[in-house]
Amino acid sequence: MTSSAVEILERYQIRKSKKQKTAFIEYMTEFARQHGYSLRIEKGNGGRNLVVGDPETAKVVYTAHYDTCAVMPFPNFITPKSIGLYVLYQLLIVVGFLIVAFGIGFALGAFSALVSIPKELASVAATAAYWVLLILLIAGPANKHTVNDNTSGVITLMEIMAVLPQEQRDKAAFVFFDLEEVGLFGSAAFASKHKKTMQQKLLINFDCVSDGDTVLFVLKKGAAAFRERLEEAFPSNDLVRVEVADKGVIYPSDQANFPVGVGVAALKTSKSGILYMDRIHTKRDTVCREENIEFLRDGAIRLLSMI
Repeated sequence: MTSSAVEILERYQIRKSKKQKTAFIEYMTEFARQHGYSLRIEKGNGGRNLVVGDPETAKVVYTAHYDTCAVMPFPNFITPKSIGLYVLYQLLIVVGFLIVAFGIGFALGAFSALVSIPKELASVAATAAYWVLLILLIAGPANKHTVNDNTSGVITLMEIMAVLPQEQRDKAAFVFFDLEEVGLFGSAAFASKHKKTMQQKLLINFDCVSDGDTVLFVLKKGAAAFRERLEEAFPSNDLVRVEVADKGVIYPSDQANFPVGVGVAALKTSKSGILYMDRIHTKRDTVCREENIEFLRDGAIRLLSMI
């Protein structure tokens, strides 16, 4: 990886507060300038997207979200090709929160029988506890370890930018989205601003691409026409196995806001053959497979030569 990518890993892994994001933006502005690009900020939905190149004329728009999440005691466990298991895990989180909230309410209810406390306080406390837990998922203390989610996507874009031949640069635009972690708000703002342009434009979104030796390309319906070219540009090798899927698969990230969106993620394989992602949103998010970054960089440039 380039020295700039290493510096992002070492100095700019936390990008949650406005101050932290501003420091990253200043670094990226200088990085772009040093490599012959200009970076501009597009504001919308309360966020700041960083745009390099011209999305209107580019053949491919490469993206990644740069905002980072709050730390959690448990990982955001994702199984893109096992949708039932993914939904079940999300439901278990909600149920867990409800158990904690009702536990607090029950304890206060029992306590109110012993002292002169209004019984209504128990239900108020239970409701408040539930909402506090939900808010902490978004607005809690910043996760200090964000290698996979999504520093890996950020440095993938940086690596492509750094080595992209001059004659290929007009074919690509790069967008670093803000506010993915709170609901895809940054990409929604970009999609709205460039709605006509992005109706038929291929967008490839790198999100959590460094922890796992299987790289999954999740194609929206509009991107299915690009399947063969993607498979040719990103062929499996001895270090990275590639899967491309356009049906029976889910990956919750920014590509969802674009008709011709492709989500890219690195996954592990369980003993039973289930592709999964773990560790993200926790202090264990520290794994960076450089071979994944290099594989995606080379494939992204190869794809531009084919389009």
